[in-house]
Amino acid sequence: MALAVLVGGVAGGIGSLFHLLVDWLIVWPQLLARVASGWPLAGMAALVTMACTVLALFMVRRFAPEAGGSGVQEIEGALAGLRPVRWRRVLPVKFFAGLLALGSGLVLGREGPTIHMGASAAAAAVDCFRTTELERRGLLASGAAAGLACAFNAPLAAVLFIIEETHKEFPYTFRTYLGVIFAAIASTVVTQIMVGTGPTLPLLLPHLSTDALLTLLPAFLLLGALLGFIGVALNRSILWAMDFSAHSQKRAPYVYPAVVGLLSGALLVLSPMTVTGGESVILDLASQNSTITLLLMLGAIRFVTMVGGYSSGVPGGVFAPILALACCLGLAFGQAMALVLPDSGMAPLAFAIVAMGGLFTASVRAPIVGVALTLEITGSYALVLPLMATCVTASLIAQWCGGRPLYTELLDRTLRQAGLKTPIAKEEPTGLA
Repeated sequence: MALAVLVGGVAGGIGSLFHLLVDWLIVWPQLLARVASGWPLAGMAALVTMACTVLALFMVRRFAPEAGGSGVQEIEGALAGLRPVRWRRVLPVKFFAGLLALGSGLVLGREGPTIHMGASAAAAAVDCFRTTELERRGLLASGAAAGLACAFNAPLAAVLFIIEETHKEFPYTFRTYLGVIFAAIASTVVTQIMVGTGPTLPLLLPHLSTDALLTLLPAFLLLGALLGFIGVALNRSILWAMDFSAHSQKRAPYVYPAVVGLLSGALLVLSPMTVTGGESVILDLASQNSTITLLLMLGAIRFVTMVGGYSSGVPGGVFAPILALACCLGLAFGQAMALVLPDSGMAPLAFAIVAMGGLFTASVRAPIVGVALTLEITGSYALVLPLMATCVTASLIAQWCGGRPLYTELLDRTLRQAGLKTPIAKEEPTGLA
């Protein structure tokens, strides 16, 4: 337990420092605006982001190829004994290349790097102290949970993520289970000391009556069905773009990530809400009254920029971009419902919040985590019933469409590239996992 607490505290410290530095770096376009404006500023921003993207990818390819992308699939592979955790390489590359990628404005989330760095901190503890194989796997899971707890200040969702997402690989014993909980708690304590307390995305909803929630439950089920289709499309787009990127890398190295960086940098000046991880975008959208057309256009662009950013191969996660994309879609759906049912009394923001859990579930296929994560980061506990209904529906539709969990697909792809046999797909006895 002591090692789990130590790992959690270290992971929380590293992740919080990473978070603070990303927030500090992302203001660089405002500094450029002091010397240029308009298209010259967009051009300068495009060059900066392109340079950061290429440099981040160079660091990954040169020193730690497994540090690219989210890292969650790497931890799942390590728990199953299929992937190494070379923490001496992964920790610095994930930290500094991740700073370049996220700080330059690419549509990536910080939770992927913090999860991978948390598990790497656990691997370092394993090397420093005598541990059994069972303890090693338990500490890796504890470090991953600590990383997620740090990213969103969400310890409950972090513990549930390990239980639901790694239910095939995690060694369930009393000690390992408690180790994950203690690590998440320690990480959250350190995070709240360094970054602050309160929900990551404090979205204030008007009073919601129980009658209104029950009356609109069919609308939430419809939203969940739509998100199920979109989640499958998102996963397949990411995988297709990753294959295209790998193919182009053989023919013209670094051209694809350079193009992604150029476009993202230009958008960072011309249309800031279409890029970056998305936390600030969600808060801005919640305080505005955007039209349905604008929200759908923003969602379509963020869909493309998210796929492009992740497929570039630099370190970065998908949680935050998924939440921002879902916010766009949920707000548009909510406004459409307000036009159809003007007397329903339901705020469009409620659909946006519920959509976050729904799209996350459709992509990652972890409905319990989708519910808990959305509740913890927004503090909207009154929406628990429609949130559960939406997440379950999204998961069922995604499975009906033949979609597989994103991290399972990514791990299978990684193992194939390494010439290893891919594991049997995770069992889904309830059709929800």
